[in-house]
Amino acid sequence: MRDKQEFLKKYGGIYEHSPWIAEAGFAAGAETLDDIHAAMKAAVTAASRDKKLALICAHPDLACAERNLTAESTSEQQGAGLKECSPEEFAEFQKLNAEYKKKFGFPFIIAVKGLNRMDILQAFRSRIHNDAAAEFDTALEQIHRISLFRLRDLCK
Repeated sequence: MRDKQEFLKKYGGIYEHSPWIAEAGFAAGAETLDDIHAAMKAAVTAASRDKKLALICAHPDLACAERNLTAESTSEQQGAGLKECSPEEFAEFQKLNAEYKKKFGFPFIIAVKGLNRMDILQAFRSRIHNDAAAEFDTALEQIHRISLFRLRDLCK
């Protein structure tokens, strides 16, 4: 696909609220699923720390009622059962979201596809004890997993 607008329309939402990454994929001439993902991942890797932090912060909290959720995030969270939390689970998610953001300065990121809310809560409980550098790197790794899942879904 060599039409930029068409490419951006199709792939612009692969990375949450970050169409600059799809633009880099287009500029790299990527056409296959693997090439598109590699080019987009390379764009993130080459970005400044501030731009990476903005990418991480573009992601929503888990199990929340945010209004600016993308269709992809809404579907992914529903698929993991995050919209069916018990009041206790919802309260724990809210508590962990607040503690995590206070400690690290960005939201907890996990590729929820294939996980249920108990899996996600367990990962949350564990990762909140990591250091900031490890969580920053883990958040980016999880974002790349999310983007690959979204790309695969888009290209089915």
